[in-house]
Amino acid sequence: MAISRNALVAGNWKMNGVSASLAELKAIAEGVAGGAAGTAACAICLPATLLARGAEIAGQHLLVGGQDCSAETFGAHTGDLAAEMLRDSGASLVIVGHSERRADHGETNAVVRAKAEAAYRAGLTAIICVGETRPQRDAGDALEICGAQLEGSLPPGATPDNTVLAYEPVWAIGTGLVPTVDDVAAMHAFFRAQLKALLPHGGDALRILYGGSVKPDNAESLMRIDNVDGALIGGASLKAKDFLAIASVYA
Repeated sequence: MAISRNALVAGNWKMNGVSASLAELKAIAEGVAGGAAGTAACAICLPATLLARGAEIAGQHLLVGGQDCSAETFGAHTGDLAAEMLRDSGASLVIVGHSERRADHGETNAVVRAKAEAAYRAGLTAIICVGETRPQRDAGDALEICGAQLEGSLPPGATPDNTVLAYEPVWAIGTGLVPTVDDVAAMHAFFRAQLKALLPHGGDALRILYGGSVKPDNAESLMRIDNVDGALIGGASLKAKDFLAIASVYA
């Protein structure tokens, strides 16, 4: 992990969480405020129903974000949320292009890019997700697939301040399967080289997160890999104890 890039540990609650779940968010916020994450920035991407209340609970030390946004601003788009709405609710960032959105809703790289641009428009940081499936990895196509996703999803206006890249191998999300340290290192080195080529004046400073079955017992080995600048955490972020244990790698 390069010293010049401040780590980010972000949780993605996905379609989980009701009012009672805010007790866990409060515990996370208190832990971060108390120094559990050390130098790392911490964020929880909440379901939209909890975002405004979550932002009040999170306070100054824990960021909150959305899990998706529309590329549109306002208007006749029933059920969609504009990035400006997320910002108004207290969000600082938003996930775009998660593999579950790409698979469940057919989101293309062009759609993801448009959503990232919408995030910029609203003053949000976009966490752009890329990752390969197991058949794609087994076929030796992981670099080609992920490289195309990155190039197609990254807007020309991306900077280290408004963009974070998250590598989440689809086959590792929620399965308990984790790539080897060497595999993660190779993928993140590939992304770093691609970012430098695409963003000559910012590619070296843009943070790259790893996501996919990150847990307290493997966080140390994953977060210490070169070019891994933090984590995007799914299930483990629903429990304050687990999230803070992961974030404590940076304490």
